[in-house]
Amino acid sequence: METKNTKGERIASLWKGSTLQLLGVIIFPLAILVLIFALGGSFAHQRAMRRMIGERDALAVSAAASTLSAELEHRVTAMQGLVLRAGGTSETPEEVLASSEYLMTDFDRGIALISADGQLLAVTGDEVFWTSFLDQQNGEVIDWLNNQVGPDGEILDTLFDPNTGAPLLIVAASSPEDQLFSAGALMIESLANQTLRSALPNQEAARLFLVNRSRELLYESNSLVVEEDIATHPGVINALNGETGTTYMTTEDDEHVVAYSPVEPVGWALIIEESWQSVTTPFLRTTEIAPLALVPLLLISLAGLWFGVRQIVQPLRALEMKASSLAWGDFQTVKEPVGGIAEIRRLQAELAHMANKVQSAQNSLHDYIGVITETQEEERRRLARELHDGTLQALIALKQRIQMVKKDKSDPATKDALQALESLTEQTIEDLRRTTRALRPIYLEDLGLVTALEMLARETEEAADVRVTFSFQGEEIRLSASVELALYRIAQEALSNVARHARASLANLRIQYSDEFVELEIEDNGVGFEAPTTPADFAPSGHFGLLGMYERADLIGARLAIRATPGKGTCLTVHLPQAT
Repeated sequence: METKNTKGERIASLWKGSTLQLLGVIIFPLAILVLIFALGGSFAHQRAMRRMIGERDALAVSAAASTLSAELEHRVTAMQGLVLRAGGTSETPEEVLASSEYLMTDFDRGIALISADGQLLAVTGDEVFWTSFLDQQNGEVIDWLNNQVGPDGEILDTLFDPNTGAPLLIVAASSPEDQLFSAGALMIESLANQTLRSALPNQEAARLFLVNRSRELLYESNSLVVEEDIATHPGVINALNGETGTTYMTTEDDEHVVAYSPVEPVGWALIIEESWQSVTTPFLRTTEIAPLALVPLLLISLAGLWFGVRQIVQPLRALEMKASSLAWGDFQTVKEPVGGIAEIRRLQAELAHMANKVQSAQNSLHDYIGVITETQEEERRRLARELHDGTLQALIALKQRIQMVKKDKSDPATKDALQALESLTEQTIEDLRRTTRALRPIYLEDLGLVTALEMLARETEEAADVRVTFSFQGEEIRLSASVELALYRIAQEALSNVARHARASLANLRIQYSDEFVELEIEDNGVGFEAPTTPADFAPSGHFGLLGMYERADLIGARLAIRATPGKGTCLTVHLPQAT
């Protein structure tokens, strides 16, 4: 039994050792995390590349459609010029066409001049084609020329070459005065090859095709082995409806990005389709392998980081919080172990030793401050009594004598002077009464802390240009005289600071009683300030009022908290636990 226990202890000790703990708790989870990040990064990159290629193809198809539209409009303009020239010159139709040989680069199946009754006046190029073109469909071509073709030109895109079956495009314009038509024929394939092939982002992995209003395929640059009917192909209906955009279609083992745009003069649909994965795959291989190559280095770095965080950073942060509590008078928290490396443990031991010395010195200082505070309050009470019994009574007697003198004097100037003197004396009496109440708060002794605070709020509102509201919650509990006096003096000093420094328009004085605590709060909407982080910073930063409030709170076992932000006011809270 003893041996089994020894083995169990050894296994537990081994698991607590750095090697297995590093492998089981850090390296394996981090390796899985790195793989997840690598695969997740690859997926995110694929989504980004998918979106980027879609945006690129949308720009490409829009530019290609604009270029094709411009080419068609150029050919319409050429026919307009040709028919105007043929109708406004003495040259014969053959001579006009002979001098327009340069247009053959735009019309590879030839150019013709046609009369209003469908007679072929002159032709350049394939005459057999033009003869069959005029004879086909029982005169429907003649009707099209007479009814639809005007001086602005028209395009007919529903013809197919009778020999090859390739789609043709007829561009025509008319001169009604001369009853004359000009017409040019071109292969859609040659026009598309000249205009559109350069718009393909990827010549091998992409295709471009044109569909007319009848949803017939006019041109295709490449074949991606798409089996469905071209009329139901994604993007075709959208482009025929005049829309421009991007969509995606899924094939058996791939995904294609489909960009579409209308070709305005003829109402065609221009589609660019390509497999975006074939574009991104070579780059993705590199990006997927790169993070995996860094896995060992990353794991080592993370292990070092983990050790630093656990053994250095976290203990130092914990020690910093304990030192902050020490600055606010909590001498026991700093003695709780924080762990970490040996240097941090030695530093904590030194801080605990220093805390003991500071606590002893503070206890002695508290006794001294308590005596000084008690002596100060006694001196205030004595001074208040002397002012009330001596100076205040003398001023009251002076006021009464002034009133008596006013009755005996009939001179208006003298009466006015005595009235002014009486007003001044009355104001002095009121100021002196306010001073004696501040020195010796009689409401506190007779009526309790709540009434005294309410009167303090009223007097502050009367003396300063600040609206002061008072509220209390719970049922008032009478505390010891020293505790109530300390809370009153803290509220008095806080409201005095609001009146003198805060530039506030509103202040709230609140006290709350419960079975567990008494809490006093003073809040204002003034300019605020940058609150010191520790009580040790009160005096160096000139906040002697805050230092006095802190000392008074500390003497009665209360905790002072200050929330202040420049431009957003100040809130001061005194929390006294175990009030009962």
